[in-house]
Amino acid sequence: MRIVFMGTPDFAVPSLRSLHARGHELALVVTQPDRGAGRGRRVSPPPVKVAAAELGLPVEQYETVNTDEFAERLRAVAPDLLVVVAFGQILSEEILDAPSKGAINVHASLLPAYRGVAPINWAIVRGEAETGVTTMYMAKKVDAGEIILTRRTRIGERETAGELSSRLSELGAGLLVETVDLIGRGEVPRAVQGAPTTKYARKLKKKDGEIDWAKSSREVFDHIRGMTPWPGAFTWYRGKSLAVTRAEPGEGSGRRGEPGEVLSFEDGRGMEVAVGDGSIWLSELKPEGKRAMAAAAFVRGYRPGVGTRPFERRPTDEATDR
Repeated sequence: MRIVFMGTPDFAVPSLRSLHARGHELALVVTQPDRGAGRGRRVSPPPVKVAAAELGLPVEQYETVNTDEFAERLRAVAPDLLVVVAFGQILSEEILDAPSKGAINVHASLLPAYRGVAPINWAIVRGEAETGVTTMYMAKKVDAGEIILTRRTRIGERETAGELSSRLSELGAGLLVETVDLIGRGEVPRAVQGAPTTKYARKLKKKDGEIDWAKSSREVFDHIRGMTPWPGAFTWYRGKSLAVTRAEPGEGSGRRGEPGEVLSFEDGRGMEVAVGDGSIWLSELKPEGKRAMAAAAFVRGYRPGVGTRPFERRPTDEATDR
């Protein structure tokens, strides 16, 4: 089948590679422009651009595709199908209507739950036991098109958003190939989505990573997992941000304290901090402007005392309500 593929981040790469391996004609790969990333804001190409180049596929980059110029370009390519995987732009009806067999999308949730741009993160933060991937026909309303296929998977109890994203990207790639084959044979199922749920996956902001120590041990742990690797879970220490990059839930020493109070230190486990219903162990921390370090190294260098509440909150920067 003649396909135009649209995608940008790592999540989209397995889908692109799977379509290529299946022998589909990838007439054009469309991705977003190169962006600055990291502390030095070094300009780098998006992962889909790198993968397309490795596969010898034609690739073009657009700040926005909702222009007469791109619509004309798409019609000239004359694809049978438009495949969109984490592209990062809302598409106009003119673009969606251009392919003869329609436009389909791979979404990292079990729709209609977790419509929106950050379904993986919010599923973990909210303590979901399972999630999955969905292929659907695209419609004017975001993530609201007819469902084609779904695949479910359990969320690991200690799985981070980054780790789950890697798994779902592979699961989604396999589901996409199956979906495209069904479309090619004219056997594709179509199911209208039910009413949208209250589980909306809005875009994350940096401030969403701030830890609320008053929540339960499980909630704090799920928050840390769901914010890893981005935007990153953090608190404030001596006026600077302190990222929590690894943690474990648990009652620990059995001591109780006020939320945010340092309860104990333990070699090989880290620093025990009180939360709303017990405690959580912080095993790796990253002070602002520094490299990530084991909690033991942080304790030696920064000396937070047992019985103190060193972790601050900034009321003006409080995380947006979920």
